[in-house]
Amino acid sequence: MNSLPLLIEAKGVLVLNAVSVLTAVIKSSPQLAFMVFSLFWMYLTLGSRVRKTRKAIEKQLMQQGMSKEDAKRLSACFEELKDNITQTLKEGVIGGLRQR
Repeated sequence: MNSLPLLIEAKGVLVLNAVSVLTAVIKSSPQLAFMVFSLFWMYLTLGSRVRKTRKAIEKQLMQQGMSKEDAKRLSACFEELKDNITQTLKEGVIGGLRQR
């Protein structure tokens, strides 16, 4: 068994020792890997989903009598939204890495 204490009190503050920190990191690695994979998959498929959505909206708007140019202009906001979402995620990841 581990004879080292899990918590060490230093100057009135409880501090985890290296073994307990390493154990926590190892136990959480499958969940972290799944989350990273899910975010990466979302990033890869977001572009194709936005293209399909744009085409469907343009088709519906044109069936309702709107001109093709106006329908494309209105559906372009989905592309802008996708770009804003990916930019925000990138800034969050890069900002989090820079803090370390």
